[in-house]
Formats: sequence, C-alpha cells, structure tokens
Amino acid sequence: MCGIAGLYAYLDVAPKVDRRELARMNTRLAPRGPDGSGDWCSPDEKVGFTHRRLAIIDLSDAGAQPMHSADGTLTITFNGEIYNYRELRDELLAKGYSFRSHSDTEVLLQLYRDRGPSMVEALRGMFAFGLWDSRERRLVMARDPLGIRPLYYADDGWTVRFASTAKALLAGGAVSRDPDPAGIVGFHLFGSVPEPFTVWQDIRSVPAGCTVTVDATGPTEPRPYYSVAQALSRRAAGTERDPARARALLSEAVHDSVRHHLVADVPVAVFLSAGLDSGALLGTMAELGARDTLAVTLAFAEFRGKPLDEAPLAAEIAARYGARHVVRTVDRAEFETDLPAILDAMDLPSTDGINTWFVAKAAREAGIKVALSGLGADECFGGYPSFVDVPRSVHLLRPFNFLPGAGTLARRLLTSGVGSALGLHPKTAGVLEYGGNWAGAYLLRRSVYMPWELDDLLDPALLAEGLRRLAPLSRIARELHGGKGLGDFDRVATLETSLYMRNQLLRDADWAGLAHGIEIRVPYVDPFFLAALPPGDVLGGLNAKAAVADVPKPPLPPASRDRRKTGFVTPVGRWLSDAAGVADDGSFSTASRAWLRRVWQAGWTGSTVT
Repeated sequence: MCGIAGLYAYLDVAPKVDRRELARMNTRLAPRGPDGSGDWCSPDEKVGFTHRRLAIIDLSDAGAQPMHSADGTLTITFNGEIYNYRELRDELLAKGYSFRSHSDTEVLLQLYRDRGPSMVEALRGMFAFGLWDSRERRLVMARDPLGIRPLYYADDGWTVRFASTAKALLAGGAVSRDPDPAGIVGFHLFGSVPEPFTVWQDIRSVPAGCTVTVDATGPTEPRPYYSVAQALSRRAAGTERDPARARALLSEAVHDSVRHHLVADVPVAVFLSAGLDSGALLGTMAELGARDTLAVTLAFAEFRGKPLDEAPLAAEIAARYGARHVVRTVDRAEFETDLPAILDAMDLPSTDGINTWFVAKAAREAGIKVALSGLGADECFGGYPSFVDVPRSVHLLRPFNFLPGAGTLARRLLTSGVGSALGLHPKTAGVLEYGGNWAGAYLLRRSVYMPWELDDLLDPALLAEGLRRLAPLSRIARELHGGKGLGDFDRVATLETSLYMRNQLLRDADWAGLAHGIEIRVPYVDPFFLAALPPGDVLGGLNAKAAVADVPKPPLPPASRDRRKTGFVTPVGRWLSDAAGVADDGSFSTASRAWLRRVWQAGWTGSTVT
C-alpha cells in the first residue's frame, strides 16, 4: 500500500512539470508510505510521478517506485496489492516476458504491455495507479472494481493531476479550493461524499471499476469495466438452490478469498471484534496454516465489565484459533487528544472512521503493517436492517406512488410542526413520498438528513445547485441499472455495496488505516469472491450471517453466534455528540448528525454553513 501522485501537461503550450509541486504532494502523502519515496520526470518534463512506499510485497529496492519497464517506455506509480500477481506472472513468463523483480508492480507493467488498458479486467486485488505509455503519449489511470483504493484527479484544461488523496492535490498548490455544491449537499445527505464528487469543484474521483485515459486532447470520460449490479445479476442467474451446497459454496468462497488476501512478504494480522465476520476470517486463516496470528481488538474504558465490552468474547475467539491477542483500550481523553489529527487525516468529510483510526493506531503500535478486516460482510450476507426495511417499505408503500401529490402533502403537513408535536423523527415526514420506490426507500434508510431538512443548514443557492447536480434519487437508482433479474436481497446488496460501503466504509478504512501506515485488506470485498457466492435469494434464505460462523473448523463458539449485533453502540457516539455540543439521546441518528456538524465546522469550506 502506498501513496501516489502525478502530473501530465498534455497541451503543447502547457508549462512543464513543477517538481516543487510534486514534492509538496509527496510530503502530504508521507504517512501512507513510510518505507520509501521516489520521483520521476519524463525527458521532456511533461510528465512527472511521485510515490510513497509501504513495502508489503518484494521488500527489496527492486520493488521501489515509480517503476519503469526494461525498455523505459512504460512507467507506473501504483497503490495497492494484486493478489493474483503470481498466477499472472506465470502466464506472462510462458508468453516470453521477463522480470527483474518479484513485485506485483512489475507484473502490471508487463500485463499492460500484453493487453493494454483492458488488463485491469484480469486483476484480483485493490489498486489505483497512473501508468505512462511514452509510445502512445498516453496516461492511463485506473481504479479497482469495488473502489477499495481511492484515486482523484483534476484537469485545468492544460494539465491533469492525480493523487491518492484529494488533500494531496490541494497541497500541490495548483488546484482550486472552490467548493462544490454537489459534494457538499451529498455529504449532508449521506454523511459521506458520493463519488465522483468531492467538496472541491475541480477535483473528481476516478469512479470505482473505471479507467480514465489522457492524451494530447485531454482526459476521456471514465470507462467502466465493472458493475456491481451486473455482477450480481449474473450471479442471480445461477441454478444452485440446494441449501447444503450453498453453504459449501460460501465456505469455499471465504477460504479462497482469505488465501489470496494472505499474499504478503510481511506478517498479516486481523482486526478482531466479537462478531461473526472477523472471527470467521481468523478461523479461516488458522485453517489455512497461519500461525501465531496477531488479533487486535478495540475496547472502550466505559464498557469494561458490561455486555457491550467485546474484548472478553474476542479473547475467547483468539484463543480458539491460537492467535496472539492484543486489546487496545480507548478512553475519552485519548479521543479528544487525537481529534485534531483525525480531522486532518480525513481526506473527505465523513461521519465514520473513528473506530478504524484507533484500531489501526493499535496495529501500528504492535509493529504490524497489514491487517484483515471483516468490512463488507454485511453487504454480502444481508447483515443490515436495510435488507428487511427497504424491500418492506417499497412493497408496502408502492401503491401511494399512484396518488399524485399525496406523499408531498403528507411531508409538508408533518414538517409544519405536526410531526414534532407528535414526537416523530424528522425523516418520518418523507415516508409516503419516498418509501414506495427503491431509491427513495434507500435514501430514507441511509441518509443523515433528508433534502427538506437542509434548508436550515446550507445556503439556499448552494443547496439548490447542489441538489440539481447531485440528483440524489437518480444517482441511487443508477446503481441498479443493468441488474436484470435482481431480487430484493440483491437490490439492497447492490445499493449498500455501491453507495454506503464504497463512499463511506472503504474510504474511511483507507484514510484512517494509512494515516498510521496500516494496509487494511478486506476479503469480503472482492469481485471474485462475490461471483463465487450462491445467488442472493439463496443467501437470504440461508441466513448467510449464521452460515459464516460454520466456515472455519472448528466453527465459531456459540457465544459469538448468539451475541446480538450492536453496530455503532460505542461511547464514540456520545463523545461525538458532546464534541458537537448536542444533547445525546443514545441514538445512531443523533450521533451522526452531531458528528457531521463537528466535522463540517472543523474547516470543510465551513463558510457555506448557515
């Protein structure tokens, strides 16, 4: 895992690369790559790359970047890991390609030589890279299918700049800080910024599962090569319906994914909670031969000795699979001390990521670089209430779609004061208007605020422009395009994977982990893994979350199976509410809204907040 940045002055009249700008971006990326630094400029000084290295595969200098092909015509700066690089390397060797290193980076160079930009379709892993092809005078930027690794770019009409973080682009000094209404409104709606937007109008995200090429005419529109909806649609066409065989397929898929995610030349640890998902990862690691694995558990001083304390059960799971167990206890004082650093490391504003910050901090203190996380399992196996609530809402309220204006009228009535007099949550006002279709029901379930609530938070002109460009309902519905034959389970899985997981959970894992130089690997977030699972309707009927407990041998203990899912029930919610000066009622919604205000007021173009 690394930090990357680069520039391509594609117009003949564009200024040459400013090496000082590259250096400033490199400095901002330093926490992502504490093991090395490298820079490169093309002979005509029209292209420049910089790189910060976190050495995971091929720890020798042969793995350093930016890396060049043997003939010097290809140069790459790459962030990520390719888990099937050995298989791809063997294929290329059989075709006559030669290698000077044992790194996955060099495999990318040779694979591009063999297949061109379509090489991304063969990669299993998490990746973002910029590759310069001097023969074609072309820059290729690419991002992994599910968006595990971020990549941002800015085009001023002369020069394209790209980097692992938006803040690195800003640190270079040549990219405008003018705010983007669409990104700002998106953050206030969802608690994260929906890609491809950022909160700065000149910076865009390369969308997950896309490539962008830049030649003398400038950057192309992003070219998709992967779609979650289409992938789940193909899986839904599967004919396997036998529950016993479905359980076997699930177990095989988990073992295969964990095996690939253990590829490293350094020890691989695991973030261990008391839940099923991370416990299944640890048990599978042990079954695959991993020994003396370090398991890191986050605990809170306020919960010690109470049912919400995950440490005792996590210790039981660690002992069951022969892991060394480290419990890292966090208290309010440490949270308040770390808060300025958290906000500085946060690349785009977010209402999550605090727990990941502290568990990654613990991992760094323990001297590790790589850890597996159970992130993504809920999206795969139906672990969120949305898998029940959203379909129920759609099926129950769809008839109201045929009563024009009824939903809007109900919302206006309830927001006029009736709703608050009845003690209803503000979102309740929109149930009839939004709840009868997939996009609206999902927005109700996942939003921090609903659109009509933003009148009191944002400047009216900014809000109107942001809603127009963001078009939240259309943006949500777009994620389902191409998903022919999707059932209720797969529709929700598509939305949770493409929106909540991608824009919030994965992005937070990236900035919070790499702020401490920790590579977080997510075996449940893998297109090869998704494709190998049984169809979604079978997973839904199987109670897949419970089936995960049987994946390792021996299976997870009964106490782990019987433990109620607690989600965000941590003292962090209370700390966030207190930090924002909001009375805490113990709810997730209150904590999220309080933290949103605290984050925004910390400097994210805060002048737009009224």
